[in-house]
Amino acid sequence: MADIHRFRDRAHAGALLARQLRHYAHAPDAIVLALPRGGVPVGFAIARRLGIALDVLVVRKLGMPRHEEFAMGAVGSGGVRVLQPGVPGLMGVTEEDIEAVTARELAELERRELAYRGTEGGMPGGSPDGKHGGVRPALDLRGKTAILVDDGIATGSTVLAAIQVVRRMQPRTLVLAVPVAPPATVSKLAPQVDELVCLSAPPLFRSVGQWYDSFDQTSDAQVQELLAAARQAPAASHPPTGGPKNENADDG
Repeated sequence: MADIHRFRDRAHAGALLARQLRHYAHAPDAIVLALPRGGVPVGFAIARRLGIALDVLVVRKLGMPRHEEFAMGAVGSGGVRVLQPGVPGLMGVTEEDIEAVTARELAELERRELAYRGTEGGMPGGSPDGKHGGVRPALDLRGKTAILVDDGIATGSTVLAAIQVVRRMQPRTLVLAVPVAPPATVSKLAPQVDELVCLSAPPLFRSVGQWYDSFDQTSDAQVQELLAAARQAPAASHPPTGGPKNENADDG
């Protein structure tokens, strides 16, 4: 684990991660899967420096009814749903509860899929000019190297759900790459992937944002812009900037 403790911003974190992932440079079967929203600037920097493809993996946690902090499963890109062992039944969760929560989270997942990937329900859509990502085909990870990226991890529940979703898509190799996470979370997630790259695992961990000098929220518009840039000019060295702030953006 590299001796890195602070990052200027998400692009800086991505550049440092790219150094640790350089053995995947220009691999034709490798793809960076960034978790929106905050993971996308990190993933863009990695993909650009390694010369490999960038896409997003949209994942929504399925929270337990009346106990949303506990995950009973997740839904992800490609219509994949993963349920924890014992669900339904666990903590009194019924099949009706599962369907209600799933419907709510699928609606938000489809909104984000349409915004980021130009697809909804597996059908093409969005703007074909590429200004906002254009029409992106459904994710196909079978036999590929999937590099799952976020801007940092706290508890790991969302990333664990993302790992389960990616595994269902049958990649040959699953890599998890993050700038910072607490040691206990790193230990929990390491057995779930084929390779884990974490630049810093500080024991005194309060939040992801505390390890960045600049941790501005990432907007939908910025995600769309970065995805479009990655498609159109994968070898460029500097990401575009701009796009309005979104007060509901994810913190990672």
